Amino acid sequence: MFSLWPFVNTVILSLTDAQILKGGRFVGLENYGRALGDPDFWTATVNSVVYLAVVVPCLVLLPLALAVLVQRKIPGIGFFRSAFYTPVIASAVVVGLIWQWVLRSDGLVNTVFEKLHLISGPVPFLTDSTMLLVSAMIVTIWKGLGYYMVFYLAALGNVPASLYEAAALDGAGALRRFFSITIPSVKPMMLLVGTLSAISALRVFTEIYILGGESGGPGGGARTLPFLIRQVGLGFAGETGYAAAISILLFLLTLVFSLLGHRLSKGDER
Repeated sequence: MFSLWPFVNTVILSLTDAQILKGGRFVGLENYGRALGDPDFWTATVNSVVYLAVVVPCLVLLPLALAVLVQRKIPGIGFFRSAFYTPVIASAVVVGLIWQWVLRSDGLVNTVFEKLHLISGPVPFLTDSTMLLVSAMIVTIWKGLGYYMVFYLAALGNVPASLYEAAALDGAGALRRFFSITIPSVKPMMLLVGTLSAISALRVFTEIYILGGESGGPGGGARTLPFLIRQVGLGFAGETGYAAAISILLFLLTLVFSLLGHRLSKGDER
């Protein structure tokens, strides 16, 4: 009722010219052809793919490094584990508002840089499309670090300590043990984290909306596919049929990366 029917209904809507306040007529694949010829669709698609290409490697590697660090049993390490996980339980809206205050023209970062005479004018973190997209990526990475760190802590807990002890006796240093034991042992988890973070990156909306406003940055240059779907489908003149078609295209793009992650995990098992 809550999953299958909405999906089927979206497929049906994508084949019509339905709008918010009126039903539509069947138009076949016209909405898909329109999307493929729409510059806004391609801008949003490129932004979403670039977002994925930058965010996923960071969310695969950085949480692993954090997990290795906080796995150590030293006094006070519980505080750092909690601190790294705190952004995960914070509302995405609250996180976005905090970073908006930090990155705006008169915000913390620009104020500190100006006081240190590192810049002559405010850095356009939120008023330049490229900088806005980068800023949103930073927020996504910052918020996701603690979440995926827990995944890696679970995986590292299953690595036998005897492997590290034997390697140390053979003279392997910390780096050698990390690349020869830790990485191979958590590789399946790395593939899982990569798949989950890729799906999340393609669905990003809140960061762009909070930092860039309803337009998605200057001229809508930082819009992602979910942002474009909302923009096209809402309002009194909202084109729900066209928005549904873009939703299906986003689903297909997400499916491609999901199947790729599944294929890589299967290959790793073999």
